[in-house]
Amino acid sequence: MFKRIDHIELLTAHPDRTVVFYRDVLGFRERERVRVQTPAGPLDLVYLELGDTTLEVMCYPEARSPIPSRSAEQRLGWQCLALEVEDMDRAVSALEAKGVKLAWGPMKRPDYARAEIRDPDGNPIELRQWYRR
Repeated sequence: MFKRIDHIELLTAHPDRTVVFYRDVLGFRERERVRVQTPAGPLDLVYLELGDTTLEVMCYPEARSPIPSRSAEQRLGWQCLALEVEDMDRAVSALEAKGVKLAWGPMKRPDYARAEIRDPDGNPIELRQWYRR
C-alpha cells in the first residue's frame, strides 16, 4: 500500500542559507523553485533532491514571523532528518572540513554508527552508517 517517503517539508525563515547548506555541504541537488499563493500569503518553495528523496524548503517571504498567523498548525523545522552515509569517519571528516561540527557522536554499535549535526536553523540531522541490516 505505502511505497516510500515522497518528500519532507522544512519551514525556514532563511531559505537561501538553508539551500546553501543542504546543497553545498550535504550534496543535495536543486531541482526547482516555485512561488505559490496561499491564504497566508505567498509561499516560496525550493525542491532539493538527494537520491530519490526530495526536501521541500518552504518560506513565507512576506510574513512578519516565519509562521503566518493563519498557519497555526505549522512550526519551524522537524524533529529529525536521518541521512544514511557510506562511511561515518569519512563523512565526519568531510563535514568538519566544511566547518560543520558534530552535535554528538559518533556512537558506534554492533549494527550501526550514529552521529548528529545541525543545519543553520538548528534542526537535527542524524547521520547513520549501517554495518548490517
